[in-house]
Amino acid sequence: MISAILKDKPTKLFIAITAFFVANALIAECIGGKIFSLEKLFGFEPVNFTILGYGGLSFSLTCGVLLWPLEFVITDIVNEYYGPKAVKRISYTAVALISYAFIMFYVSIHIPSADWWPASKKQDGIDDLQLAFNGIFGQGMWIIFGSLVAFLVSQLVDVFVFHKIKKITGEKKIWLRATGSTLVSQLIDSFIVLTIAFKFGNNWTWKQVIAVCCMNYMYKATVAILLTPVIYWAEKRIERYFGSELTMQMKKAAMGKI
Repeated sequence: MISAILKDKPTKLFIAITAFFVANALIAECIGGKIFSLEKLFGFEPVNFTILGYGGLSFSLTCGVLLWPLEFVITDIVNEYYGPKAVKRISYTAVALISYAFIMFYVSIHIPSADWWPASKKQDGIDDLQLAFNGIFGQGMWIIFGSLVAFLVSQLVDVFVFHKIKKITGEKKIWLRATGSTLVSQLIDSFIVLTIAFKFGNNWTWKQVIAVCCMNYMYKATVAILLTPVIYWAEKRIERYFGSELTMQMKKAAMGKI
């Protein structure tokens, strides 16, 4: 029985997708504490937008946004071949394991260090090693809570929109259901995480929340559109792996038609 499960192509692919999905989300959360300048990354001066009277806005983004777009690509692929229940399962799994990781980060920060553990690494420019460790792994609770809530809600919205569009378009226009669902869910994701982490957690004004949300969403929407060809590439590879007959069976099952 175990051998049959491990040889089953849809099962093997689902396990691989789930593992990458969870790992990618956890890495995104861990590196999210660093803010980078998108303009400087490409050799430009930071822009200076004004939105709702809040000026000085530029594309200063968390490093987590480098990986989060892949989560929505994976969500669309799982939606296409395994259905909404599978998307919810990997989303709940990711949230549970990320929560577990942050609990372990918290524990590791607060347990006493060994006497021989170096207090600093002067040669690397680190004066206080414990403080540096705390700064990397000790993200604020509002940010952690906000990112997890935003992630889960946006995933469920993505599932809903994706299948609503697919019921109308059928097997055609995968770009519409993939990109369309991502554009909607990314907007919700940006608004929720900023509201929880910075409105409730840091007393931002609503104008500031909306202004920064607009900047973040411009980046996310652009990336979502640019990643559309990846969906087509993945679909071709999966169909080649499964074969046309099994591919069609899985797509019908994902839509609840068999």
